[in-house]
Amino acid sequence: MSRTQVAVLAFEGVSLFHLTTPGMVFGASIAPADFPLYEVRYCAVDPGLICADNGLQVYVPDGLEAMREAGIVIVPGWNNPEAATPPVLIEALRTAHGKGKIIVGLCLGAFVLGDAGLLNGREATTHWIAREAFARRFPSVIFRPDVLYIEDGGIVTSAGSMAAIDCCLNLLRMRHGADVANRMARMLVTPPHRQGGQAQYIEKPVPLLPCQNRLPGVLEWALERISEALTVDMLADVAGMSRRSFTRHFREATGLTVTQWLNAQRLTKAQQLLETTQLPVEHVAYAAGFGTPLSMRQQFALQLGTSPSTYRQTFHNSLPRPQGHRSCHRGEAQPVLARRRANGG
Repeated sequence: MSRTQVAVLAFEGVSLFHLTTPGMVFGASIAPADFPLYEVRYCAVDPGLICADNGLQVYVPDGLEAMREAGIVIVPGWNNPEAATPPVLIEALRTAHGKGKIIVGLCLGAFVLGDAGLLNGREATTHWIAREAFARRFPSVIFRPDVLYIEDGGIVTSAGSMAAIDCCLNLLRMRHGADVANRMARMLVTPPHRQGGQAQYIEKPVPLLPCQNRLPGVLEWALERISEALTVDMLADVAGMSRRSFTRHFREATGLTVTQWLNAQRLTKAQQLLETTQLPVEHVAYAAGFGTPLSMRQQFALQLGTSPSTYRQTFHNSLPRPQGHRSCHRGEAQPVLARRRANGG
C-alpha cells in the first residue's frame, strides 16, 4: 500500500518544534500493517538551507510542488503574524485545497491560511496571544479562541505550540480511530487528548494546588474503575478532601467538571471497545461505565455527532473516517467534537 504524503512548509525563522512535530506524530511506524503509512516531506518557497528560530540551519529539499503530491499540507506557526504571505505560497495552498487535500495551520500558521482565503466563513483558532490581530485581519472567519484545535471542511487550525501535538494526534484519530491515536500518544508519552481548551492558559499563572500530589492519584484510581458508578463524593473521599474543595481543585487542574471528565474517559473507553472488540453495543455501554446504552448513545451524539453503531462501522477493521466533518477540542468538550454542517457549508 502506498504511503500518504504529508508536506510540511519550512521558511526562515520557522519554529523547529512545529517543523518536527508532524514527523514525530506521522513519521513513526505505530500502526498495524493494514493502516496506511505516512511519508513526511519538507518543502519551501525556495528550497535549500533555512535558519530555524533557534539559529539551527535546516536543509529543505523540496519546493512547493511537494504540496501537489501530499494528502495533508501543514503550515507551521508563521514567525510574524503581520508579515504578508508570499503570493506563490497562497496560490499553492489554494490549489491544494481545491484538490481536496487537508490543510493545517499550526498556531500562527492560521494567519497564512487566512491570507489565502481558506478560512472565510469557517471556524478557526490560533494562539491566544494573537487573538485580537487575527479577529481584526480576518473578520469573516468564525474565530474560536477557546479551543486547542478545530477542523472545518478540511481546514484545520490549532492554538499555541503544544497544541500542535494535540492537533496532529487528532488528525490520526479522525483518519484511523482512537486506538491508533492513543498508541501514538503512548509512544510520545503525552495524553491522547488534553483536557481543557487554551482559555485556561490565557495570561494566568499555573495554580499551585494544595492537592497537586493527590489529584493525579485520584485520576488513576478513577480510570481503573471507569466501568463503575463513580461519584464526586467517592473521588473526594479518595483525595481526602471535602466535596467543595475537591470540585474546585479538580476544575482548576483539568479545566473540566468531574462529570465532564468522566464522560470523556468513558467515551474514549467505548471508542476503543467498539474499534477492537465484537462486544454488543449494550455490553460496551456497561463496560465503559455509561450505565445504559441510551446514556452512551446520547454522549456519542453530543460529542461525536454519530451513533455507537455507526462509529463501529466506520472504525472497526481499520476503516478510515469519512471526510467533511468538523471537530474541535475545548475546555467544556470531550475528546473529539464532530458536527456536520448543513448542506456542507
